[in-house]
Amino acid sequence: LSAVMTTDVVTARYGVTLAEANQILRDSKKGKLPIVDAEGNLVSLVARSDLLKNRDYPWASKHPQTKQLLVGAAIGTRPADRLRLAKLVEAGLDVVVIDSSQGNSSFQIEMIKHIKETYAGRVDVLAGNVVTRDQAANLIAAGADGLRIGMGSGSICITQEVMAVGRPQGTGVYQVSQFARKFGVPTVADGGISNVGHIAKALALGASCVMMGSLLAGTSEAPGEYFFLDGKRLKKYRGMGSLDAMEKNDSDNSGSQARYFSESDKVKVAQGVTGAVVDKGSIKQFIPYLITGLQHSLQDMGVPRLSELWPMVDGGKVRFEHRSAAAQIEGGVHDLFSYEKRLYK
Repeated sequence: LSAVMTTDVVTARYGVTLAEANQILRDSKKGKLPIVDAEGNLVSLVARSDLLKNRDYPWASKHPQTKQLLVGAAIGTRPADRLRLAKLVEAGLDVVVIDSSQGNSSFQIEMIKHIKETYAGRVDVLAGNVVTRDQAANLIAAGADGLRIGMGSGSICITQEVMAVGRPQGTGVYQVSQFARKFGVPTVADGGISNVGHIAKALALGASCVMMGSLLAGTSEAPGEYFFLDGKRLKKYRGMGSLDAMEKNDSDNSGSQARYFSESDKVKVAQGVTGAVVDKGSIKQFIPYLITGLQHSLQDMGVPRLSELWPMVDGGKVRFEHRSAAAQIEGGVHDLFSYEKRLYK
């Protein structure tokens, strides 16, 4: 073995900082850096590929101590979900999303309290969905670390149409975010995001971030197979409230049925549809496009950085205005015989 394996092994002692380890890798020009304890036992390994990932993805969400990517998972509010959560936390879960179309329920409040009592300080809880201050107040009081805002505003959701329940997304995001900010609770605008402008509007209305279901559903990394229709490359996209999802998961622990509290219903009432979205390519190119587009949007608003957006909105420097139907037509492409719309390159 000594003839084919190196004996000049470059190592670092346990306790070395990530910056120091990276510098050792650069200086030694090695691909791997073993981290050993005082007795020479291997306790960790730093790879050159980590350096490349840090360079290529500088804004990746990482744990402040371990530097591992943050991991989230969605669960329901049924007893079986508590068992699933225990396994997820054991595997290293960072944030749990409680998935429900109407978050202000006794089931979710009890689940939040259970998580906080059982896994205090180990996982953050993103609760919801809510659209009013009263709904938000109950979940915040239960211990929610963040809130998802939106009911019936998603591209595949028909809750407002069928159930006559919900709220305009802009109003919901503004009202709930204003209230949640008083308690230091961040919010997520969930639904209605179909372009860069919608992201900018959601953030200006008070959301801390956005969910982009349909916007990312067409990317190559999203689940599902591509198919062609009328010369366009598409990918299937269905709502959890669609009959397709309910029938495919026809069991007592069905996530789609539990989300809408319909496990015991003999007649299934759809609150979503099944459709298709256009191919968006790889998320590695699409996300940078969204980031750059948002930067240009803030630049055009006169906002130097995202942290100054909310104060400028509250102070009236950045304002929302009503647009007439004629103004909306004027604000889009018009008076052309034909055109090609390419969003990014």
